[in-house]
Amino acid sequence: MSISYQSIYEPLTESTAVALAIRLGLFEEGTFLKCREIGDGNLNLVFHITEEEGNGIIIKQALPYAKVVGESWPLSLKRATIEANALLAAADYVPTLVPKVYYSDEILAITVMEDLSHLQISRAGLIEGKNFPLLSEHIGTFLAKTLFYTSDFGLEPSKKKILVQKFINPDLCKITEDLVFTDPFFDIDTNSFEEELQNDVEQIWADQPLKLEIAKLKQKFLTQADALLHGDLHTGSIFASETETKVIDPEFAYFGPLGFDIGQFIANLLLNAISRDSEYREPLYEHIKRTWEVFSWTFSDLWKNEAVELYRDTEGYLEYVLEQTFEDAIGFAGCEVIRRTIGLAHVADLDGIESIEQKIATKQHALRLGKELIKERKSIKELGTLRNYVEKTAKE
Repeated sequence: MSISYQSIYEPLTESTAVALAIRLGLFEEGTFLKCREIGDGNLNLVFHITEEEGNGIIIKQALPYAKVVGESWPLSLKRATIEANALLAAADYVPTLVPKVYYSDEILAITVMEDLSHLQISRAGLIEGKNFPLLSEHIGTFLAKTLFYTSDFGLEPSKKKILVQKFINPDLCKITEDLVFTDPFFDIDTNSFEEELQNDVEQIWADQPLKLEIAKLKQKFLTQADALLHGDLHTGSIFASETETKVIDPEFAYFGPLGFDIGQFIANLLLNAISRDSEYREPLYEHIKRTWEVFSWTFSDLWKNEAVELYRDTEGYLEYVLEQTFEDAIGFAGCEVIRRTIGLAHVADLDGIESIEQKIATKQHALRLGKELIKERKSIKELGTLRNYVEKTAKE
């Protein structure tokens, strides 16, 4: 859809969101529309607009500051355009795994997209004990195709460099650099944790070997422009059902290391796993295993059949890339597990545990697990070993 009109930025309300939808021709004038502001994230307004027949759209608008903190934390509105472009780029490779984009406006910082209300946010479903049987197969496919086709292996280098410029995203990268790789490992005000965790947290702050490994991982995030990342691929950024999966919210998209998105997804599955009693963790272990299997199979197949890199047939090169990606993913997962436990932005998997004693014990488990994943990532060669680390750190 291409519509031109003069606009100036101002935050939408439910009534102005409806007026915008009608002005864009997404609904006929005179149609009775319902609108709810449903955004529960930290950075944006999200409006769900439906007509009587049930047909609907989503209008997402970036705010010029981080909602979770307020106007003291200003953010560029360009992230809305980056999100729309990332969804459109992913649709070239995995059209069934992202919502359709109907319209975007850089000045208003809005993206109008497909209504996915028939699906459930996967984090919420996993907390309820649902398994979403195709989740890992779909996410493994999403990761393999989006990463391969935007890397130097699947994209001619000069074209990739042009694409890198399109996704320069300093404000959102700064959030990740601070909240994932820095603040949780120092005594910084943005951290948030229960007083019962004070000793555990201080041990992390004093752990110099741990900090060295985190510094290495942060340097990869800062400097390795391997492929176009989603940048925030957690279970709260994925809608799912028994048969469908849709990845949303790629406003953190930028060119970074191959293992980052994989590690974020694995970490959030691990957080859900440790929130469960041990006898109910198997579906999460299977999802982690299946995600990597599908990713590595699909990425390898694309490499063998579509790679533009002349070294593609060099013995051992593909294996090296996959091994390094897996190692990095495990380390990035460790950083994510820790930051979601004691950093600014937590997860309901842990915070929703009703018993305070169980919540503290589970968070202590998460901190031990995160440290092990970071320090021992070179020793974790396959996912059976990862399971052992989860169970080992539960007993310490």
